[in-house]
Amino acid sequence: MTTLQETPVGPAGVLEAPVRQVDRRRVVRSLRPDRSPAGAVTALVSSVVLCAAAAGTVALLVRAPAALASYAGFAAGAGGLSWSDPVVLGAGLVLVAAGSSLVVLAVVPGRTRLVPLETGDPLAVIGMTRAGLRRTLRDAALAVEGVSGARVRLGRRYVEVVVVPGADGVAGADGDGRLLRRVGAAVGDRLVALGAMCGDEVVVRLRGRAGR
Repeated sequence: MTTLQETPVGPAGVLEAPVRQVDRRRVVRSLRPDRSPAGAVTALVSSVVLCAAAAGTVALLVRAPAALASYAGFAAGAGGLSWSDPVVLGAGLVLVAAGSSLVVLAVVPGRTRLVPLETGDPLAVIGMTRAGLRRTLRDAALAVEGVSGARVRLGRRYVEVVVVPGADGVAGADGDGRLLRRVGAAVGDRLVALGAMCGDEVVVRLRGRAGR
C-alpha cells in the first residue's frame, strides 16, 4: 500500500492523497444498490393482472354466469368512453409515467451509500458507510494536539476537514500552518490505514479559534 506524500501546503492546507491501485469503478459498481424493490413491485402487479386476465378468460370460455354479467357491465361502461374522455387520457398518462419511471430506474445506476475500501483480495468488495467514515476521520482530526473541533465533508474529488484550533494553540501563520499539516497528515494516515477510496486529496481549513 502506498503512503501519503506531503506537498507544499497553501492557505487551505492541501495534501495529495495516495494513488489507488484498485479499479475504483468496478468496486463502486459492485456496491451500487440494485433495483429489487421496483422489480418486486412490478412483478407482483404484473402477476396479479395476468392472473386476473387468465381467470376472466377461462370463466368467459366456460360461460360462467358471473363472468358474463361482469363482462357485459364492463363492456357497456367501456363502450361509452372515447379517446378524448378525461378518464381515458388520465389513465394513459398514468401508464406512460409508470413505464417511463421503470425505464429510468433500469437505465440510471443507483448511487451507492458506501465508500469502497481497498482489500488484498481483488475479488473481495468491502464498503464503509459515509457517516462512519466521517466520524472516523473526525476522531483522527480531534486527536491532533491543538484542535478543539472538527467537521469532515466527503466530496467526489477531495476530503475536506474544517478544524477549530484551541484557545491555547499557537496563533499566527506559522502556528496555523503547522496545525494544518498535522491534521492533514493524521487524516491522510487514517485514510491510508482504512484504504478508503473517497477522493484524490485532503483539504484542511481553519475556522475561527475557540475562546474568541
